Amino acid sequence: MIRQRKKYSRPQRPFDKGRIEDENILREKYGLKNKKEIWKADASIGRVRNLAKELITASDEDKQAFIERLQARGFKVEKIADVLSLDKEDWLKRRLQTIMLDKKLTTTPKQARQLIAHKHVSIGDQTVNVPSYMVTLAEESMVTLNIVLKVAKPKSKEEQIKEEIANDGESGTSSEDHKNDDEIMAEETKVEEVKNEVVEENTDNSNEGTKEEFSDGEEEPAEDKTDGEAKEEEKAEDTKTEDKSKEKTE
Repeated sequence: MIRQRKKYSRPQRPFDKGRIEDENILREKYGLKNKKEIWKADASIGRVRNLAKELITASDEDKQAFIERLQARGFKVEKIADVLSLDKEDWLKRRLQTIMLDKKLTTTPKQARQLIAHKHVSIGDQTVNVPSYMVTLAEESMVTLNIVLKVAKPKSKEEQIKEEIANDGESGTSSEDHKNDDEIMAEETKVEEVKNEVVEENTDNSNEGTKEEFSDGEEEPAEDKTDGEAKEEEKAEDTKTEDKSKEKTE
């Protein structure tokens, strides 16, 4: 039994923060199962770049044949310098999972992966259940979905406005009609409690204001005198007037 060789190599620095963050972004963007698929793409594009380096000193015919093969596989290259500038993301863009998303056959990359794994995707007459299948430029137009997805069509602005008006009208009438007596009484009691709190606050504020006015220098008005005290004061005043009149006559 022939043992298969690894098609990728693990990173030399396993706890590199920058690399981990970049890989997490690629994993979410392309709906990958794990980071091994990113390492495989990096290794595959590395082999392509190594072939391009070997062809730098080759004839123009060999270079052109190599570039045409890459163009047939869907890579946008025109010369060897373009091949050397390819990266792992260019490889991930040619996967069947990403092609389905670009053709708008699905709404998310994870949905595309699920449909491929469940054998609902075919290329021509052949069913393909491998999300990492590299789609060539000729096969790209033959990718089809064997089931019909129920996708909600975007509503126009007029329809949205009509729905909002209808919902507002229904909520306004139904909420008032379907209220129970208990709910109405509860709302009334709440309103009365709020009114009482406001009145108490106003009275407290007015009392504080009057106290501040008298504290500025004015004396508070004296309390009302009783009837007995008033009569005694009147008698004292009468006696004083009589004494003065007697002194004048003398």
